[in-house]
Amino acid sequence: MDHSKLLIVMVGLPASGKSTLSSKIEQGLAAEDIATKVFNNGDVRREMIKDRDTSIAEFYDPHNPEALALRESIARINMEKARDYLAGPGQVAVLDAANVSRKRRAIIKEFLGQYPIFFVECISQDPELLKASISRKATLPEFAHMCREDATTCFMHRIDYYRSIYQPLTEEDNFVVLDTLDNRILRERVQAVVPYYPLVRDLIVSDWVRNLYVVRHGETQDNVENRIGGDSDLTGKGQAQAQNLAGYFRDLPLPYVFTSTKRRTMQMTQALCAGRTDCRVIQLADLNEIDAGICEGMTYDQIAQTMPAIHEARTRDKYNYVYPEGEGYVTLRERVERGIKKALYLSGNSEHIMIVGHQAVNRMILSHFLYRRPEDVPYIFIPQDRYYHIVSTQNRKVFEMVKFQK
Repeated sequence: MDHSKLLIVMVGLPASGKSTLSSKIEQGLAAEDIATKVFNNGDVRREMIKDRDTSIAEFYDPHNPEALALRESIARINMEKARDYLAGPGQVAVLDAANVSRKRRAIIKEFLGQYPIFFVECISQDPELLKASISRKATLPEFAHMCREDATTCFMHRIDYYRSIYQPLTEEDNFVVLDTLDNRILRERVQAVVPYYPLVRDLIVSDWVRNLYVVRHGETQDNVENRIGGDSDLTGKGQAQAQNLAGYFRDLPLPYVFTSTKRRTMQMTQALCAGRTDCRVIQLADLNEIDAGICEGMTYDQIAQTMPAIHEARTRDKYNYVYPEGEGYVTLRERVERGIKKALYLSGNSEHIMIVGHQAVNRMILSHFLYRRPEDVPYIFIPQDRYYHIVSTQNRKVFEMVKFQK
């Protein structure tokens, strides 16, 4: 067995994050000068079958003998490509496909058994994330002839077919089972020397951000009146800030922009995405501003005058204070981190993504990537005419604030 090479085999249902993770592994290893390439069954399928509709769910029916034979042929071609790559200068090949049956995995082991094999099973258990991921898949070119609803239904049926033959990793010698939203290893077995394993393991459990732009919405009427929370519109100045943001990023591809469900963040993106064909806006409730509970919509002066006990308690410990019937920074952290992970997951490791959020939310996002003492988080500077640019990979860290308003 050639222990200078490694075959990584992805396992998991469609829309479970396999391709995103494969891309991260490829980029991470390449950054360490380890020749790595992803071999995706879907790419082979789309290249081979241009005149046949493989978007219909029945193509993935395990009881459809004609389609099954064709899919087996596609898998074999992809394995041959990976084998040829490893036989040459390639050091790591990643087989990106469902590989959900033990039979398929046994074929892979027989065909490529001269190399160490490491299986990575991807699991995504968040219903909202699955729904958003399927919605994204439904926009692929292979579904262009369908309406969005039909494409979504078709893709869900495809998942059901794969689920009907799903056999989790249990008998394989070397594997990890990964929660792809939290980058958390659920099960792990490594019974042999796996080349590059320490680096691969670090990659699969780490957030991977190539270029993240964290922006606060522009000025609102509630900002002018110093009111907490609410759902007010941008002011004229806020609209001008939105235009300045759009002008600054005009020439930069932005395939994904994530916002809260509040009007002010959506309005901030309108000029940014106007006329773009590469820009998709996804709303995430996890990115909504802190809920001030009974103080929602009040000014800080009103709180000090009518609820002095609340004002005093929050002044003493702003991070740990929780508004009655609402939230605090300490309780906000969990959902904001969930929102960050959803954004990174759904963006599919895109080179550039943006989050348009709120003051408290953006403070939590920044503290996720840059260590700050909890008591200092509520005081991180979050202006409305600048953005934070974040890069966080294994070999590069960038954290900078940039002014976009002229």
